[in-house]
Amino acid sequence: MASPLIILQRLQSELYVRSMRRQGVVVASTARLIGKPIVHLKAGSALRIGARVRLISDSRRTALGVNHPVVLRALSPNAVITIGDDVGISGGSICAAYRVEIGRGTMLGANVTIADTDFHPLDHEWRRYEPTPTASPDDAVTISHNVFIGTGATILKGTVLGPHCVVGAGAVVKGQFEAGTVLAGNPARALRTLKVNAAR
Repeated sequence: MASPLIILQRLQSELYVRSMRRQGVVVASTARLIGKPIVHLKAGSALRIGARVRLISDSRRTALGVNHPVVLRALSPNAVITIGDDVGISGGSICAAYRVEIGRGTMLGANVTIADTDFHPLDHEWRRYEPTPTASPDDAVTISHNVFIGTGATILKGTVLGPHCVVGAGAVVKGQFEAGTVLAGNPARALRTLKVNAAR
């Protein structure tokens, strides 16, 4: 029989899932929300969360703790965030102006940031009050299956990580990396390639 604490946590997760569904989020019934995430969707955007996903927004429930709750924001109409089956996210921020896709089995260490936009124009003499730059397909972030992203890493627009990639803690990643690449640093560089079964 489950302990009263486990039962309470399950009830809280169900309440958070219902709240997200009221906002139009598609959430699998087996997803678990540990602590309340921050979710904001622009009209016309989409957020999909797959089976057995774990979103941890409570520092008591993860080894390193989290700086803030999980943040999921679709910044523009038609923006899409897709979180595949069996993904784990601890206190991460995902912001999409066009598309962010996270493949099945991927793990995001504590406080990872993923964004497909610069948020403000770069070439502008007074950018404070300018709108978010118009998104394009080239800005999309695609993270394939079974990727591990270390704590505090930042994934920038246009990044593609192939299956089984490993990103070191604190890395700042921009670019396209093939399956099994181990990368680290700022800017992140490929260090070596893992021997992986491409069929998995």
